[in-house]
Amino acid sequence: MKVFKFGGASVKDAAGVRNLAEIVRSQGQNTIVVVSAMGKTTNALESIVRAYVDQHNDSIKSQINSLKAYHYAIMSDLTGDFALVDQTFAYLDSYVSQPVSGFYDEVYDQLVSLGELLSTQIIAAYLIQANLPAQWLDARQLIRTDTTFREGRVNWEVTNRLIKETVAKNKIYVTQGFVGKTDDNRATTLGREGSDYTAAIFAYCLNAESVTIWKDVPGVLNADPKWFDETVLLEKLTYQDAIELAYYGATVIHPKTIKPLQNKGIPLYVKSFLKPGAPGTVIGNYERHLTIPSFIFKVNQVLISLHPNDFSFIAEDNLSRIFGRFAQAGVKINLMQNTAISFSVVVDNNPDRVPALLDLLKQDFRVSYNDGLELITIRYYDQGTIERVLPNKKLLLEQKSRYTVQLVVKDLG
Repeated sequence: MKVFKFGGASVKDAAGVRNLAEIVRSQGQNTIVVVSAMGKTTNALESIVRAYVDQHNDSIKSQINSLKAYHYAIMSDLTGDFALVDQTFAYLDSYVSQPVSGFYDEVYDQLVSLGELLSTQIIAAYLIQANLPAQWLDARQLIRTDTTFREGRVNWEVTNRLIKETVAKNKIYVTQGFVGKTDDNRATTLGREGSDYTAAIFAYCLNAESVTIWKDVPGVLNADPKWFDETVLLEKLTYQDAIELAYYGATVIHPKTIKPLQNKGIPLYVKSFLKPGAPGTVIGNYERHLTIPSFIFKVNQVLISLHPNDFSFIAEDNLSRIFGRFAQAGVKINLMQNTAISFSVVVDNNPDRVPALLDLLKQDFRVSYNDGLELITIRYYDQGTIERVLPNKKLLLEQKSRYTVQLVVKDLG
């Protein structure tokens, strides 16, 4: 069994769907095909969620009509029985016609998860019409999570049993990335960009031969081409290096993806859907680490600094309260540093969560912050690589370990 994962960019139009079919046809017919929502559908559904929660009814109708037009335009250029797509849109229409029930993150998961349903229903129908032994599979019925909406934690024991009971050999299963379900049948999502993680879950449970993530880049590069003109393809990566790069924010792989594969020794390939015959990158159980620096840039960052209101130090009791506040607000820390009387963190500037976090922190601490920052991480750095990224930047914070340096900078314009 092989597991393929296709992102939204690879299936943004009918030509992308046809390209996926050719890749699947040429690569074998004992495959799980995990697919993200098409194009910018997730962003569109997030906007619909906000309009629904805020009760902007005219905006909801307009946005849903745009979403329908986008998907039906793709279907009009393909052949297949797309009845399931009609059912999914009917569910969306019905859901938003009801009063808001549940808190924001729960509503988010019920609606945003529909993007993956739509893409896979279209793709499965097309593959069947193209005479491939394809079957649509509802990942929500197989991947069981807790009720941590928007960041569902997988119940591995139940999920493992359900997947093994359902998946047979010599078929092509088309299923959704990013989604799961609670024990009481409510949809959950596994975290933004979590379709890679879904592929790893299926691979782990099925002892797959390999996982391949199909991207619009030739493999894992040592820097994002948006930031660097001269990038280098990393032909091989150890699991450890891949975990580190993903943890620090390399967008080519979701951070949770690697560990399930490492535990079973399953190789992960990152290849181009534009050039499927090219070798790409393979991540596996290698001993040799990277020999060239890798650069990771995270923009729109906030540096938050905390100081005790009383005469206490930043000791274990204060740290416990701080981390509790971050967990309560659902905000992840990208970097942290403390002294005796201050604690500084860098986080993504998420407008849905950071303001609430600041309010929580102000209950116990004096809070200051800087926004509009960049977090630059260099893996396997030297002084030359640090100097390479600092022109026209003001350095606010630097943190070094043996292999990694992180720089919080302000663009001087």
